[in-house]
Amino acid sequence: MIIRSKAPLRLGLAGGGSDVSPYSDIYGGLVLNATINLYTYCTIEEIAEDEIVINSYDASCFKNYHLSESLEIDGEAFLIKGVYNRIIRDYHSQLKGFRITTYNDAPIGSGLGTSSSMVVCILKAFIEWLSLPLGDYETSRLAYEIERKDLGLSGGKQDQYAAAFGGFNYMEFLKEDLVIVNPLKIKRWIVDELEASIVLYFTGASRSSAKIINEQKENTSKGNSEAIEAMHQIKQSAVDMKLALLKGDMLAFAEILGKGWVNKKKMANAISNPMIQEAFDVAIPAGAMSGKVSGAGGGGFIMFMVEPTKKKDVISALSGLSGFVMPFQFTDGGAHGWKIYESDRV
Repeated sequence: MIIRSKAPLRLGLAGGGSDVSPYSDIYGGLVLNATINLYTYCTIEEIAEDEIVINSYDASCFKNYHLSESLEIDGEAFLIKGVYNRIIRDYHSQLKGFRITTYNDAPIGSGLGTSSSMVVCILKAFIEWLSLPLGDYETSRLAYEIERKDLGLSGGKQDQYAAAFGGFNYMEFLKEDLVIVNPLKIKRWIVDELEASIVLYFTGASRSSAKIINEQKENTSKGNSEAIEAMHQIKQSAVDMKLALLKGDMLAFAEILGKGWVNKKKMANAISNPMIQEAFDVAIPAGAMSGKVSGAGGGGFIMFMVEPTKKKDVISALSGLSGFVMPFQFTDGGAHGWKIYESDRV
């Protein structure tokens, strides 16, 4: 039997960072995000041997392990190992030997939530394989605990829920890790207009978000008034952008996006850099109204809002830099898995 799964990546539109503890625990967080048609993928194949074969293309890890109750977290394919260890621990599953293969459509460190999407994707494969009774909330919460608590990776809470639920979501992050996901029903013409108005540009450099997020957490813990006030404004931008999006007001959307970027840069020193600033210096004169780095910052993808008739001018201007423009569309579906039996294969 073969089990496959896929989970979408996301664009953080507004409020990103307010989902990170301790800010979300003290003040509560609000995030607006949307999934796009770039995905993480996982395949689990049952094999006769009593071993675990890991083929992680993103981690460049291709190794065999003896089938056991726990795999050592040694820096190689740690997302796969973290999910496996938690599944065995929580569900006492007597697993057969298997081969697991993972890869995704975007570079690691792209700011699109690749790591969290991958954890959700791997979880979905195990959930499908073992018929575990876990819905979207349970899957998201488990993915969050694996990443942030079991593996000790820095980050917020939005990415796991975005990958599991899919679509446009307005998320509330409350004390004690309580999360409320409010799916938004956006009219088709508004989605089309938003897609026509966004240029998604990859800077050509991936980055680790841990340092940036840790500085953000430290600023909140130490009561840095400028950083905390900036985060308050970022959280409010999620409220304002939700209203602009539901009305289809792209000018207001662009203005809120730009203000969000100004406030975001106050949260940590490494959020912007000369490479990112160069992209802004090229895109704005060519016709972009505003822009914001998706994710923690420091690299990865930048979203530029443009008037659609000037989109080609902005793309042409950015083509002179070292990165590239990524075509995309918004998507409704969240993570899902499916089984393939020998009789189903061609």
